[in-house]
Amino acid sequence: MTEYEVLSDAKALREASDALAAGTGPVGVDVERASGYRYSQRAYLVQVFRRDAGVFLFDPPAVGDFSALQDAIGDQEWVLHAASQDLPSLRELELNPPAIFDTELAARLLGHAHVGLGAVVEDTLGITLAKEHSAADWSTRPLPQPWLEYAALDVEYLIDARDALETELAASGKTEFALQEFAAELARAPKPAREDPWRRLSGLHTVRGRRAFAIARELWTAREDYAREQDVSPGRLVPDRALVAAVRADPSSKAELAGLKDFTGRASRTQLDRWWRAIERGRAASDLPLERVPGDGLPPVRAWKDRNPDADRRIQTVRPAVAERADELQMPTENLLTPELLRRVAWEPPAPATAEAIGAALAALGARPWQIAQTAQIIADAFVASVQSEQDPSRAAS
Repeated sequence: MTEYEVLSDAKALREASDALAAGTGPVGVDVERASGYRYSQRAYLVQVFRRDAGVFLFDPPAVGDFSALQDAIGDQEWVLHAASQDLPSLRELELNPPAIFDTELAARLLGHAHVGLGAVVEDTLGITLAKEHSAADWSTRPLPQPWLEYAALDVEYLIDARDALETELAASGKTEFALQEFAAELARAPKPAREDPWRRLSGLHTVRGRRAFAIARELWTAREDYAREQDVSPGRLVPDRALVAAVRADPSSKAELAGLKDFTGRASRTQLDRWWRAIERGRAASDLPLERVPGDGLPPVRAWKDRNPDADRRIQTVRPAVAERADELQMPTENLLTPELLRRVAWEPPAPATAEAIGAALAALGARPWQIAQTAQIIADAFVASVQSEQDPSRAAS
């Protein structure tokens, strides 16, 4: 069984931080949240491992101030798995790595068939990790012993897996690819808040009319406010189907609302006044939302043939060419170049569409230098081929 310490006060944090500062090599870091249970994405457990120091499990709500830990490991490389998921929770605790190694991303670049932590540890080290507690409610206190053992194992093997993956990257000539990807992941800005997030209500497509959309918006907002107050995942309070059912039923009274078949559950009934007020706000609203909002994204590729035939020929020619290069590099196509970037440059390429100009366009869209070096000429050649196929259809057939 893995040896570990569970730490829940400032004194224990300082002692653990001293031990970690005296350790050697990079630092393995993992975070457990309570996604699906709590409203926030805060960390409810932070696991840290360093060679010659050991495994430490920190209880963030109890510890509070993590500055001692940041001081201890803030100048070391942090090894995480799926870093984009953990970095926001760590930054909320003011834990900020100067550099990272993402074992999931490295496995993707190497073309591993499965990239979950358990699969990566098994592939690289031959060790099988149990994953039965990955979706647990980590806000539970006290945390059960089996959960803590699971959490300790999650972080203990990160460094060994990192070293094995680093060797694979070097052997396949992908070290620079990985370094650029890690740096981009670390520097990536948080996603801006989604405009009209209520439009993500499951089942909203069955609602008709701008007034009904206003009611849906107000019910969603009321649920969001209540979920934030209670720190509970919104869907656990009232599922989407209940809100949509209330909109579609258009009840004439609170009693009728309470009687809806899908509008059941403790929160649905104890907060009936809250939901009824939301319905009334929606009915009285003057700022009625549009049923369909024009987006700033590109039309679906299936519509390109009619809307932009030249772009359609480009995308049909370039996609298999980029996919072929990804196969040669033994990595998923989306890691070589995301479909969104490829669509954008195909829809409106620079003129003239030279490899250099395409590279500049890709860079402006956020592609990394290694991705540009691997794809810009392929894309330029494919665009030329798409023009030739239009001028001489026999070329396309060949």
